[in-house]
Amino acid sequence: MDPSLDMWDFSSLISLWINRFYIYLGFAFGFSLWICFQIVIRKQNKNSQEKTVPKASRDLMTNGYISLQKKEVFVSGVKIFYGSQTGTAKGFATVLAKAVSSLDLPVAVINLKEYDPDDHLVEEVTSKNVCAFLVATYTDGRPTESAEWFCRWLEDAANDFRFGKTYLKGVRYAVFGLGNSAYVSHFNKVGKNVDKWLWMLGAHRVMSRGEGDCDVVKSKHGSIEADFTAWKARFISRLQALCKGERKPCGGNCKKGKCESNQRGSEAVEPGSHAQEGSHQRGAEEEPFGSTSEEESGTEDHQSLKSVIDVEDLGKIMDRMKKEKREKERQEGETSLIRSAVKNEASERRAMITPALREALTKQGYQLIGSHSGVKLCRWTKSMLRGRGGCYKHTFYGIESHRCMETTPSLACANKCVFCWRHHTNPVGTEWRWKMDQAEMILKEAIENHQNMMKQFRGVPGVREERFEEGMTVKHCALSLVGEPIMYPEINRFLKLLHECKISSFLVTNAQFPAEIRNLKPVTQLYVSVDASTKESLKKIDRPLFKDFWQRFLDSLKALAAKQQRTVYRLTLVKAWNVDELQAYARLVSLGNPDFIEVKGVTYCGESSASSLTMANVPWHEEVVRFVCELVNLIADYEIACEHEHSNCLLIAHKKFKIGREWWTWIDYSRFQELIQEYEDSGGSKTFSAKDYMAKTPHWALFGANERGFDPKDTRYQRKNKSKDISGC
Repeated sequence: MDPSLDMWDFSSLISLWINRFYIYLGFAFGFSLWICFQIVIRKQNKNSQEKTVPKASRDLMTNGYISLQKKEVFVSGVKIFYGSQTGTAKGFATVLAKAVSSLDLPVAVINLKEYDPDDHLVEEVTSKNVCAFLVATYTDGRPTESAEWFCRWLEDAANDFRFGKTYLKGVRYAVFGLGNSAYVSHFNKVGKNVDKWLWMLGAHRVMSRGEGDCDVVKSKHGSIEADFTAWKARFISRLQALCKGERKPCGGNCKKGKCESNQRGSEAVEPGSHAQEGSHQRGAEEEPFGSTSEEESGTEDHQSLKSVIDVEDLGKIMDRMKKEKREKERQEGETSLIRSAVKNEASERRAMITPALREALTKQGYQLIGSHSGVKLCRWTKSMLRGRGGCYKHTFYGIESHRCMETTPSLACANKCVFCWRHHTNPVGTEWRWKMDQAEMILKEAIENHQNMMKQFRGVPGVREERFEEGMTVKHCALSLVGEPIMYPEINRFLKLLHECKISSFLVTNAQFPAEIRNLKPVTQLYVSVDASTKESLKKIDRPLFKDFWQRFLDSLKALAAKQQRTVYRLTLVKAWNVDELQAYARLVSLGNPDFIEVKGVTYCGESSASSLTMANVPWHEEVVRFVCELVNLIADYEIACEHEHSNCLLIAHKKFKIGREWWTWIDYSRFQELIQEYEDSGGSKTFSAKDYMAKTPHWALFGANERGFDPKDTRYQRKNKSKDISGC
């Protein structure tokens, strides 16, 4: 072996050992370069994959592995709460539930009467449900009986500091109120209050409050049903947006690709900004007393957060603002034209009878005339056709019931009486605001419809042929079917047409239109309903629309006193409501000085959700007799004249109709037609009084007679001769 070679190998090893640090450093540097190179290659591959792989697939990729991600649920279901008195809100709730079901969402319809908010309402904070409240406003702005406890609890909670302003934070809700704008002071008060109280407890309003209006004139869409349909459409649209996770509908002012409505869930806000946005929305978007909501706010709030603007971009921003201003002015111009057209359309008066009202009244047997009138066949007309007796007007005044037409030129009324026999299906109002039909058309169609209904009895077993033939010619008209006939602006023209046709007129008014009573031309007999004798009981029983209802009531009685024709007080006794006000009734008699006072026990027309009246409120005939006897003892110049036991009714008459020992309460209808003709021929200068056309009352109609008001010629009411104890009268 060469010694020099061994020496070189030894020296090389020593050199490598001495310079080992540099060798390690070189290896480390090279390894670092290799790692960096690998990182760059991986990033390039990832970017190329993002360009080729769809977004939906990228969302499912995690570290090279695909995993199933649970779909986020934004709306888990809908709960529809309703508070109803007459069933309208309940019906709307059912319709809304059907519409929600079409979105494949779970839906529950809940009666507020069966719901305990203390236990269950807070559960909606985390349930992701949307709660819809359909609530009606009842008498004096109070909630319905079914919603009374819920509203009381909600009000107490909203005003109780222990609940706090975030108690219902997370609850999403919408409210639709049902009311009647004729009650100006408390129109939709319950809906407004529920909306306000939920807001005060931190709940989130998802859309503006809807307000249904029973007043077809002031209703935005022509009827409360149409109002609900419009609100329902907006609710379903908003619900669809919420199901997609949209927090706020697009206002149309956002930049392309940056619409806030496309941002979902927690992605819609940057980290740390949620609390700020929440407080901002409650402060700016939701007003406790208004009907605004998040859907009605634009994107200005979002834009205002970007308060720092680059000077270089200022010119572009100003150009865009000018363009937006011109576009806004153009849109406002179009909007003003649309509003003007809508205003002109609204100025055209609407028909009083809506399609829903027409359907309801037709089911009740009405024959509707034009846009605001109706006629119906009275059951006493059918009874007298068969020879089974007439109504109390036949006993008291000699009306032939089979020749009487019951009609009205106005289905609207200014009261919502608890004993209304039409169950409040008719519209209400304080003045005439509807389309008006001509009096000639109303009378013509009323007679035709009445005769068509009469024809149905031709050949019916039991119907007397001679009475059927007589009944085809109308001789009397009772303007007392429903509503307030005196509201009809052409009522005097209508009465004149009746008299020209030799038809007598019996008009009933609810004592809320004193001016119209004063301006009323002579009628055969004018009635005023005196349903109570004190302000408190009148408000409770009649539920009038006028704020000054009591003064109107008193003025109407005074106007009645100035009439020269026959006038009548009609008293309806409601047991436990108005039978203990004898002294007050006596004072009212002295105020109006009526010729007659009809006292009748209330008729129970079946259960109605619009009234709390029951059979317990119907007085016995003996109780009515006792009331009348006690009343007569308190008023001078009046005595009990007639009785109709079947109708639970008695007649008190002024003594001027008692000539000698005989009563003259009946009417000489032929003489009345002569007098009214003379009145018209003289232009109203030749007047006449009630005594000018009176007729003698038959013995069987008198109070205390064995027949008890039943015509002995009618076989159904033939009675055994029984003496009647009238002691104390």
